[in-house]
Amino acid sequence: MSSILLFVVGAALLIYSAEKLISYLVGAASSLRVSVFLLAIIFTGIEFDDVAFGVALNMEDLSGVALGTVFGTAISMIGVVLALAAIISPTRVAVPGRYLALFAVAPLVLIPFLVFGPLTPLYGVLLLLLFALFLGYVAARELRRGTPAASTPPFAVSMPFDRGRRLPGWAAIGLAVVALFGLVAGAAMTSIGTEGLLEEFRIQGALFGATIATLVLTLEDVLLTVEPTRRGAADIGIANVVGSVVFGVTGKLGIILLAGGSVVVGDEVLAWHLPVLVGMTALAACFLSTGRLRRWHGYVLLAAYVAYWVVSFAVFGEAPVEAD
Repeated sequence: MSSILLFVVGAALLIYSAEKLISYLVGAASSLRVSVFLLAIIFTGIEFDDVAFGVALNMEDLSGVALGTVFGTAISMIGVVLALAAIISPTRVAVPGRYLALFAVAPLVLIPFLVFGPLTPLYGVLLLLLFALFLGYVAARELRRGTPAASTPPFAVSMPFDRGRRLPGWAAIGLAVVALFGLVAGAAMTSIGTEGLLEEFRIQGALFGATIATLVLTLEDVLLTVEPTRRGAADIGIANVVGSVVFGVTGKLGIILLAGGSVVVGDEVLAWHLPVLVGMTALAACFLSTGRLRRWHGYVLLAAYVAYWVVSFAVFGEAPVEAD
């Protein structure tokens, strides 16, 4: 029962921290007059909680769960998170074409790493470097544009316990960092609960990572995407999806590899799971390039995600991703 309690409390902390983070980012962007898209890439696209979760699992010799969350969350970001955002809150979007191009090709960087032997810490360094280049490129462009207050929604962030006092920009950044610590703490609690659940109920590692654990982490991302989109801050939601997918297949996987040993990936990952990620990412980029996220876009992406799971179990008889 203690493992279940830790898992549930950790999940609740993730959800609460995610909600607070949205408000703090909007307030910081408005007060400091910086790009909310850039802040969202840094604070939500970089999955601090996912990293803590994956690293903790890998250090506990649960590499199957860790690898499952890498692929599972990347695919679910598109097939669940972006799909629900489109279904619940169709909206206009304005993502630069170059960002969408990088988003679309990001999963392709995994091909040489998967082809040439097991995933090693050296590959982790290279993947981290690729993400650093992506982040540096986005930061340089966004800081040059320097707009953004116009794109932030018409609501303010207040000081805790004082709704009448506006929150200064740097104070909002500071509280956003506190919210991130909440995300990391929640991830750590869920990882400890995960280990206990695996031992108590004898759940296969990759299966749990690609299902229950992924759903908890996806719920947080749904809040970080759907809620800001509904409140008129679509930049935060779209940056969360774009940044999370790019970070997931580069920086997140890189950090997990550096924290643990080599990971051998089954042939079915290169033959089936990676092509699905590539195809769904390209489809999402195509939808976003139209300048409007429509409800039918969401239904298509959600249907593709469901089909992916059905085929994975029907053909491979297993959870979508499994490490050998």
